[in-house]
Amino acid sequence: MTNREKYKQAFSVLQSSDRISQEIERMDIMNKKAKMRTAAAAAAACAVLIGGSGIAYAADVGGIQRTIQLWIQGDQTTATFEYDGEGSYHISYPLENGEMGERGGGGIAYEADGTERPLTEEEILEELNESLNAPEVEYKDDGTVWVYYYDQKMEITDLFEDGVCYIKLTHGEETQYMTINYQKGYGMSPHKYPEPDSFD
Repeated sequence: MTNREKYKQAFSVLQSSDRISQEIERMDIMNKKAKMRTAAAAAAACAVLIGGSGIAYAADVGGIQRTIQLWIQGDQTTATFEYDGEGSYHISYPLENGEMGERGGGGIAYEADGTERPLTEEEILEELNESLNAPEVEYKDDGTVWVYYYDQKMEITDLFEDGVCYIKLTHGEETQYMTINYQKGYGMSPHKYPEPDSFD
């Protein structure tokens, strides 16, 4: 018989007393209560941190809501941005006629190993900041053509020659050279006016 078997045989007849068993159960209950208190304290700390941060977040069944500022047709507008946590977003904002305008979308990113993942809220907001602050060209029903860029509203109807218009846009220290091909699209560059056939 090995030493291990001898120990096993010797100690198998011993049984723990009820008192020791009760003490073990009591310690388990105390540990669980301590963990629950720690989790509750952490949740309360998060609620205080989020509530007092000054950023406009609001819990929502579908995800997180945030109030953002964006330029719509030359006017800065307060909009509600909702991120669903799975790479998609929805933006709603008031229009001049009292109705609500809406935009939405989403996307994925590829990791270095080729796996897909949904875009994060920060990545979406970064892309939106670039795309929503890009110039917007509007062809109105009355035949006029307008360009909106940040707080600028410009009617460019009379600037077209042979269906092409060239305008220089500035915002702070940023300059964009814009070429608009009537009803066919536009191109921009910080260096020179793009050729109309480069984006046609």
